[in-house]
Formats: sequence, C-alpha cells, structure tokens
Amino acid sequence: MSAVATLRTEAVAHLKFARMGPRKLRRVADAIRGKSVREALVLLKFSGVFASEPIEKLLRSAVANAENNHDMSSDGLFVTRITVDGGPGGGFTKRLDPRAQGRAAFKRKRLSHVTIAVGPQPPKHQPKQRSGAAIGLSTRTQRQAQAATSKPAASRRKKTAAAAGAGA
Repeated sequence: MSAVATLRTEAVAHLKFARMGPRKLRRVADAIRGKSVREALVLLKFSGVFASEPIEKLLRSAVANAENNHDMSSDGLFVTRITVDGGPGGGFTKRLDPRAQGRAAFKRKRLSHVTIAVGPQPPKHQPKQRSGAAIGLSTRTQRQAQAATSKPAASRRKKTAAAAGAGA
C-alpha cells in the first residue's frame, strides 16, 4: 500500500435487485450518460418512461452522497459513469404460471443492478450519440430521418457526363 492517499473525485450510488429488465433501464441510462446532473434530472422527470423513476431516485442519492460524504457542490456535477447489469441467476427469478389442463410454465421476472457515479467534471470522452436511440426510435425510423436530411448522391451517368464535359 502506498502512503499517498488518493482523492475521491466521484460519488457513487448503487441500486440492487431492481424489479425491472436491464434493457429497459439501459435505454434510460444511455440518455443521461455524460450529461450534467441538472440536465439529467430534468430529462428523467419529463421523459414519461416508467424506467426513469428508479434511475432518478438513484441519481438524487448519488448527488446527496457527493454533497454529504465528499463535500462537493451539486451545481457542477456530471454523470460520469452509469452501468446497468442483470441480476443474479441469469438476471431473473423464476415464477410458475398455471396453464391449461394442469400444465405450468415458467415466467422469468428480470432483475437489474444499477450503479451511478457523479463527479465534478464531465467524462474525458463523450459517448457516441445515436440519433434516435435515446428516445426509442427504431433503426428503420432513424435511417428514414437520416435519408430525409441528407443530400442524394449523384448518379454514375451524371458523373461520367460531367467528367466528359470537363475534358472536352
């Protein structure tokens, strides 16, 4: 062990065994990663997504940890890290669902673990922005939006005609 004490630059909060699937929580987590705490709280409050409520509570807990345990001001805090992992046992608990004629089927109730870290500076590299992924647009809708805003490529015939006209 070294004699030099390392300074904590981020405050962390954990949510374990959240009764919600990791995919639903990751969609919200991707939307707030790298944003300021104030901006993230506004986004979570008005997103209208059911998965944003536990993440909002966890973010408020991380900010309280930063203020009380690390003497940081809440004004300049950013979401430096947020991870969503599956819970134990493959990420779900099994429940029996009675079916017709005396049969039974398993229902898998998914669980998640969420970790949020807030710090005074934004992360060193900004996460790659996916145009509509944060708000839940399908990839087909994203491609259509991109095609509507981009300029259509010139055809090969026009290119060869322009090259022949320039050379003559």
